[in-house]
Amino acid sequence: MDTELVGRMISTLPEDDDHPYRTGPWRPQTREWDAPDVEVVSGAIPADLDGIYLRNTENPLHPAIKAYHPFDGDAMIHLIGFRDGKAFYRNRFVRTDGLLAEQKAGRSLWAGTAESPSLSTRPESWGARGGMKDPSSTDIVVHRGTALTSFYMCGDLYRMDPVTGDNLGKETFGGRFPAEGVSAHTKVDEHTGELLFFNYGRTAPYMHYGVLDADGDLAHYVDIPLPGPRMPHDMAYTENFAILGDFPLFWDPALLADGHFLPRFYQDIPTRFAVIPRRGTTEQIRWFEADPTFVLHFVNAYEDRDSIVIDGFHQSQPEPSGEGITDKWLRAYRYLSLDLMQTHLHRWRLDLMTGTVTEQRLSDSFTEFGMMNPLTTGRRHRFAYAATAVPGRFLFDGLVKHDVESGTEQRICFGEGVFGSETVMAPRVGSTGEDDGYLVTFVTDMNQDASFCFVYAAQSPSEGPLCVLRLPERISSGTHSTWVAGSEIRRWHTADEAPAAVGL
Repeated sequence: MDTELVGRMISTLPEDDDHPYRTGPWRPQTREWDAPDVEVVSGAIPADLDGIYLRNTENPLHPAIKAYHPFDGDAMIHLIGFRDGKAFYRNRFVRTDGLLAEQKAGRSLWAGTAESPSLSTRPESWGARGGMKDPSSTDIVVHRGTALTSFYMCGDLYRMDPVTGDNLGKETFGGRFPAEGVSAHTKVDEHTGELLFFNYGRTAPYMHYGVLDADGDLAHYVDIPLPGPRMPHDMAYTENFAILGDFPLFWDPALLADGHFLPRFYQDIPTRFAVIPRRGTTEQIRWFEADPTFVLHFVNAYEDRDSIVIDGFHQSQPEPSGEGITDKWLRAYRYLSLDLMQTHLHRWRLDLMTGTVTEQRLSDSFTEFGMMNPLTTGRRHRFAYAATAVPGRFLFDGLVKHDVESGTEQRICFGEGVFGSETVMAPRVGSTGEDDGYLVTFVTDMNQDASFCFVYAAQSPSEGPLCVLRLPERISSGTHSTWVAGSEIRRWHTADEAPAAVGL
């Protein structure tokens, strides 16, 4: 495999590090690579797989001030592009303000998720909580041909060329970027070209919702008033509505008043869904109450006559007990464990006529991080592709293809010691069905001390990978990802240059 080392960052992490989310499958990287022709280990790249898979990763470079949380690491983007039966790979750090400042200082300057904001040694800060760095390491989408990375506690959106990996600076919304920042899990509607987003914080109205139009202009931004500070993580949308959540898992108000950020689950407070027309006003919001839970991620939402159907992952235990867990690390990070939180694919049906909500469990499997055909988002769907995890750990060990119509499932196990990423569904060029395409994911194989890209047929993933491609270096496990079709990338098929020079 012809590869080139194009960059390297300084790391001050200890050689004898024992943190489970900075070692093993989560061992961070310092090097950036270009691989213009990725080695195919087995099978063949489908000729009608055309586009780029991009994945964001928390990749720490310095020890935390006091206590590292897995969501604190700096953003590293891994991308693999498929064109004409070949593939290229690149990985790049996102040059955030925080990363550059800490690289210059040679140490951490801001408190992390599990630390008090008072530990920060720099006055500037980002996030709904305040006193922390915006690492932009949570999510990634592609809007108007540009990749945008984001942070789950709100911050800037950082722009990147999805082909070359070049950093392009911050998104400004034409000078109208919200002072409150933008949360991870922005939504790109493939049909309208709009980007839908939300943010949240500690001051009233506590949440906002906005729309960036297909030309990149901020077309809409409204208040979503909440009873107090909340911790929403995701949103959903249909053809005509946006859906935002108010969940009974939020910072303890008494502790918050003293500057301490400890989430609690209030099981006597209902879940609430805000339904607002996509360009609607605050006065047009309708609230729907459901059973108490927390939803980290939605899969999809759609309109069904006089109802809105929402599929997402219901947590039966949003605040799992540590009773009986003797391992200090498993106990400390039990709230990242799918089996302890008991995350099930779930359906909420919001009746627009009566204002009532009915609920239905769609699977008994513990799954999360659900993805689907991007052309079906906001419309009625049948399939969702979700991750399974090692019990007690935040490590994806396989996939489940959920058929929400038949209730059947196809399962994939990556194998002992092999851990994956959020898996995208890439529609085949000329596809005619919802699952007519491919599943693409990165895996880290601890047995071989190597990382690979797996490509499955979305219609029959349980038959195993269609092809396996070797990456230049063992990469860290990661979370959120996206797929951008070649048809959405400027000059992708019209330029004579190699992918390294295509750009935007």
